[in-house]
Amino acid sequence: MAAVGNESRRRPHVVLLPTPGMGHVIPLADFAVRLATTHGFSATLLTFSNFDSPAQAAFLTSLPSDSVSSVSLPFISLSDLPPDSPIEVHLCALLARCLPLLRDAFLSFQNPAAAFVCDLFGSETLSLARELGVPGYIFFPSNLTMLTLALHLPRLDETTDVDIEDLPDPVRLPGCVAVRGTDFPDPFRKKSHPAYASFIRIMSKYSDAAGILVNSFEDMEPEVLKAIREEEQAEAGRPPVHLVGPMVRSGSDEADESGCLEWLDRQPADSVLFVSFGSGGSLSTEQMQEMALGLEASGQRFLWVIRCPNDREKNAAFFTSGNKDDPSNYLPEGFLERTKDVGRVVPSWAPQVSVLAHPATGGFFSHCGWNSTLESTVHGVPMIAHPLYAEQRLNAVLLAEAVGIAIRPRAREPYGVVGREEIAAAAKELMQGEKGKALHRRTEELQEAASRALMPPAGSSYKALHGVARKWKEGASQRVAKA
Repeated sequence: MAAVGNESRRRPHVVLLPTPGMGHVIPLADFAVRLATTHGFSATLLTFSNFDSPAQAAFLTSLPSDSVSSVSLPFISLSDLPPDSPIEVHLCALLARCLPLLRDAFLSFQNPAAAFVCDLFGSETLSLARELGVPGYIFFPSNLTMLTLALHLPRLDETTDVDIEDLPDPVRLPGCVAVRGTDFPDPFRKKSHPAYASFIRIMSKYSDAAGILVNSFEDMEPEVLKAIREEEQAEAGRPPVHLVGPMVRSGSDEADESGCLEWLDRQPADSVLFVSFGSGGSLSTEQMQEMALGLEASGQRFLWVIRCPNDREKNAAFFTSGNKDDPSNYLPEGFLERTKDVGRVVPSWAPQVSVLAHPATGGFFSHCGWNSTLESTVHGVPMIAHPLYAEQRLNAVLLAEAVGIAIRPRAREPYGVVGREEIAAAAKELMQGEKGKALHRRTEELQEAASRALMPPAGSSYKALHGVARKWKEGASQRVAKA
């Protein structure tokens, strides 16, 4: 646990529990920093020792130690789970089994909690917060369309006898773009998925929250927001939704060990397509070959972050940095030599925020994780959507068909490979075509809207979080007065 000074103990204290995985830890940590720097809280992040990693340790160490600390919960046995269980099964089991450890952590704090915040998988922990008299909130690190699906999933499960991916017609939820069943998040598509029942249970517990904090902003999905507000008024006990984003990292602490930024400095403005599939994503061997040949055929400048392929799991790098082999060995023969004048390939990692902020970057070939989507949006960079796992297919539909900031090339079959021809055409269109120009304009509009939303004192997201923070502080003061 990081040291916490006397000044931090005097501040109202928020306890946050992210689901394991850097894609979950980073958004909740960024939220903790926002609470500390803008609203005067101290914050404690609770992490799971089962999935401690050097990357996570380095990230947590980088947080402001005077206001944000971290506690690693003791190891939780998962030995009874089948060894080949999907990641979602492990996540659900951890969060269901952590309650005794979570209680011990709460009781150990010298500065009692003014609020408790879990993320989208942690709703079963809200009962403990209520028992301890602490307001419990859900931080939802995705979009309103995904939240609408989460809120409606238990009812959808009750009213459908077939798997969602087998429904003949797209599903249209209130205010949302129509979504085919094959584009639903992985665990939701089949009732036989090992984590399906757990997710139904988790989503049914969302009503236990005192509120839901969403990492998005009003102009991103106005029709969905309108529908959510109407449902809040119509349904008693529905937790209020607060849009408090976009929360993205500044990039100022990112090291450029691979020389990406120096290479970008030598490229023309808006000329480079950044290709990266997140901290947890892996391509299959065939898809990696098609991606390379498609990028080459497009003739566009590109900066590509590559990992060793995985033919079993698209989220193979979720908890680790992946295979230690040289990923360039899996590229087509001669590819690096043929593209050396227009492309740069870097292994495993690049300073993504800094790359997206660079003037030379004109497009982002992305897995559509929500963190990456927001980072791209706030820097005005349109996208090519290549979803891999989790809710990324749903995000791709949203970005391409509703928000209007992405092109989604067609796969050869559902869940199949996107061919080199589609990749080349999408890259050319985004970087040079008329549709690409329209996407650039739309992304720049949302870039400005995102900036306005965060601007004090009148920005919509700033006001929303300020109101929640004030409520937490007032509640903490009342509990202290009664003690």
